[in-house]
Amino acid sequence: MIKKTALLLILFGISTCLVAQDATYKEQYRPQFHFSPAINWMNDPNGMVYYDGEYHLFYQYNPFGDKWGHMSWGHAVSTDLVHWEHLPVALYEENNVMIFSGSAVVDHQNTTGFGTIDNPPMVAIYTGHHTDQKRQDQRLAYSLDKGRTWKKYEGNPVLDEQMADFRDPKVIWHEESEQWIMVLAIPLEFKVAFYGSDDLKNWNKLSEFGPSGAVGGIWECPLLFEVPVDGTDETKWVLQVDLNPGGPAGGSGSQYFVGDFDGITFVQDPTSAGRTLWADHGPDFYAVHSFENVTTDDGNHIWMAWMNNWDYAQDIPTSPWRSSMTIPREVGLKQYADGIYLTQQPIKELRKLRSAHRVFSPFTISKNDRWKPDEWRQSLSFEMIIELDVNEATETGLTFKNSSGEEIQITYLSATKELQFDRSDSGETDFNEKFSKRHSVSVIPENGSLKLHLFIDASSIEIFANEGRISITERVFPEAKPFDLSIFSKGGESMVTRLEVWNLASIW
Repeated sequence: MIKKTALLLILFGISTCLVAQDATYKEQYRPQFHFSPAINWMNDPNGMVYYDGEYHLFYQYNPFGDKWGHMSWGHAVSTDLVHWEHLPVALYEENNVMIFSGSAVVDHQNTTGFGTIDNPPMVAIYTGHHTDQKRQDQRLAYSLDKGRTWKKYEGNPVLDEQMADFRDPKVIWHEESEQWIMVLAIPLEFKVAFYGSDDLKNWNKLSEFGPSGAVGGIWECPLLFEVPVDGTDETKWVLQVDLNPGGPAGGSGSQYFVGDFDGITFVQDPTSAGRTLWADHGPDFYAVHSFENVTTDDGNHIWMAWMNNWDYAQDIPTSPWRSSMTIPREVGLKQYADGIYLTQQPIKELRKLRSAHRVFSPFTISKNDRWKPDEWRQSLSFEMIIELDVNEATETGLTFKNSSGEEIQITYLSATKELQFDRSDSGETDFNEKFSKRHSVSVIPENGSLKLHLFIDASSIEIFANEGRISITERVFPEAKPFDLSIFSKGGESMVTRLEVWNLASIW
């Protein structure tokens, strides 16, 4: 007999899927080209994997409400990483065990024995969070029908160190050592642990990494992947670890380490040791997760993050859903004069959403003046590329302002070489006192030119500066009114050498 709680969860999952199919996706603050659940609470992306023509996105989900609780795995699929189809909840909380974060792989060689070579299982590796005791362990579930139905492994847990905080397994296949590698967070010790396995069921501890970098908050949601270093003939490994609190803009954030991994130990590259490298410099980028079985033509990976911050995530003013994901980003490494850094670019597939393209001829903005384009009434779903020659101005930047007086300002300060984002008057900001208003990051123009690539949606802005070396992710909550653009220059003149704008269609 199915237990009452499980039955309720199944019925709720079915109803959630039906609601998703009928949702208007036109609510106040509803993202139009970012993934968001039809209803209820969502946080970390989980189990992102490509299999047989589909990209799978699982995510931390509360089937019963719009705040954190009853953690289960929501599920959606896409054929292009742009448009998403909601599916019923994949893994449910039951028997006093919540389904915390984890990853998924396709076991092509059927090392688990869950499927066959002809029909390999999709295997989810997740943290079981016990609600009746202080313990977290690692568990398996598998699917033989492209992720539509799941069975939890009868031998769970497969890894139990009798620890209260031990979570977020990311599993990859390591070709050189011919084994599965699991990287896990030991949050309170500011460490990650590495385990190896031949069959995903039996795990041996290999090594630990940390503490290193930022340790102002607990460590969570580690990632491990190998990518080529652009401009060289070598590859490096990226170990990404989230931090809460202690992020660069307050609250939660995402740091990374560059180094080498030999199947046992991760060794940090000397050029990046002793400093903290941030994957994103805004406040709203956390629990980033990469797709398994997916690399670009350049060998880069694709990842997405939870676009929120634990300081205020449960209070953001959205309904009937809460939280969204960033756009998918191509992530790689590039050699610069001062070391190897991670780069991020919006995936090329997003270009299919473009329409109503406007191109402006180069123009100069006089000292202490402001330029406004003719007939600009832009909705909050657009993409912009702007290149600014900032050699003479002390300050130059962009202001987006609507008829209610709400505004978003992005400013480059020449004296400090900082890019500043100001959302203090951007709309609703008083829902939580920790919703910080201004953030800045060091950005050095290349040959005096600052290039910004912006994606602006109903309640978010993602900025990629200088070909993706710097990214800034911010939530904003303005009224749903068109925004006017102005570009200003102070202390000297500035020149706009490129300005292009595209409307972006809704993915729903």
